[in-house]
Amino acid sequence: MTAQPAPRLTRLLEALLGAGTDLDPRAVLRRLVDGAAELTGAGGAALVVTDPREGGLAGIRTPGPGPAPGTAPLLRVPVHVRDEEIGELRLTGRPGAGPFTVGDEQLLRVLATQAGISIGNARLYETARQRERWIEGAAAVTTALLTEEGTDDALTTVAERARLLADASAGVILHPTAEGGMEIVTASTPDDPDGMVGATIEPGSPVLEQLLGGEPVFIDDSATDPRMTTHVRHRFGPSMMLPLQASGRLIGTLALPRRRGGRPYTDVERLLATQFASQAALALVLADARRGRERLAVYEDRDRIARDLHDLVVQRLFATGMMLESTRRRPGAREVDDILGRAVDELRSTVQDVRTTILALQQPPAEPPTGLRGRVLRETAAAAARLGAAPSTHFRGAVDTRVPDRVGDRLLTALRDALAGASARPGVSRVEVTVETPATSPEGREGVRLRVAADGEGGERGGTTVTWWAPL
Repeated sequence: MTAQPAPRLTRLLEALLGAGTDLDPRAVLRRLVDGAAELTGAGGAALVVTDPREGGLAGIRTPGPGPAPGTAPLLRVPVHVRDEEIGELRLTGRPGAGPFTVGDEQLLRVLATQAGISIGNARLYETARQRERWIEGAAAVTTALLTEEGTDDALTTVAERARLLADASAGVILHPTAEGGMEIVTASTPDDPDGMVGATIEPGSPVLEQLLGGEPVFIDDSATDPRMTTHVRHRFGPSMMLPLQASGRLIGTLALPRRRGGRPYTDVERLLATQFASQAALALVLADARRGRERLAVYEDRDRIARDLHDLVVQRLFATGMMLESTRRRPGAREVDDILGRAVDELRSTVQDVRTTILALQQPPAEPPTGLRGRVLRETAAAAARLGAAPSTHFRGAVDTRVPDRVGDRLLTALRDALAGASARPGVSRVEVTVETPATSPEGREGVRLRVAADGEGGERGGTTVTWWAPL
């Protein structure tokens, strides 16, 4: 027999009150399912959720014999969240009792309504938590990109943080290619990333028009979607492809694919990820602008130092050299003529070194050097660690404008060989590199000459000189 109305109503209220005091949505639903079986005397009760977004709640049931295979439950009522049906509350038959009554159905509807409210509240709570995580994540990315810790690889910072927030299998950054496609330039994944970086979406792919136009693309299954053309698409299922765009400028695309068979992205996740991508793009632009300002400050400082060296040091050295030259020509200076001559030569060499330093300061840092002078200076600077000191480097003539690239490439090869040979010799105390053009050959042809002189300890003892010449 079914319990009497008054006691059953009391137990129903207790079940509803107990459900309202528990913050765990699964525990709440378990209470409601247990209450449905107890209050109706059913052999078993189950909450079956058909909405894939509630996959963690599907299949909650009480112990008891389920319906025979192929048969329907004896009583079932829908569970709604607002106007959306997301599943059913089901009862199986009561052993030794009669069929379910209208009162049983009404009671089950009350419990189903409470189940819908609980699931709706759980959704709201999870949405609030998701918003909080994405907001915190976007703030962390912005902070990292605008401080020193995030400057080394800004794109990796964005990809890694977005992957964790979206619970994705990978976080991928794509850049537009010159051919009109898109190429993966950064990939963050806990799985094997083999073959991901460098994978391309070929020109003509249907998704490109949206991506290049700054529109997000949402994909249910990357492996089977005909719009996807990368050779790594078979690894992934649901995916979001979000434009990294700020102030009308498209920086690239952030892709967040999940594993094949993974949970599809909800509308809330899509919205939050799109907002994250917009803020990350703005942070990337601001970080790039900050680094540009820092580089400009370095350039200005280097330019100021170069001007100071030229205006003060070189002029003073030149004036000192002129004083020594005039001293050599005075009567009675013969006994010190040799010493003065060497002093003048040293001053001229120092002036050349300072001018070379000025040229190096005018070369933008962290960028490949331009012109033959810059390339020679890069080679000599690289050899300083092996030699123990930077070589003294001198240029004579318009080496940047008169020496063609093909000849300059050969000269640099000869310079590397000569510096390697000097570093292999024991006791080398000084290396002097001279590049001169026009340098005339014995046959009278104009060309460029490279001279690498390495002095042993104590001056000329054990010194070597390598000379290379090529026609222009």
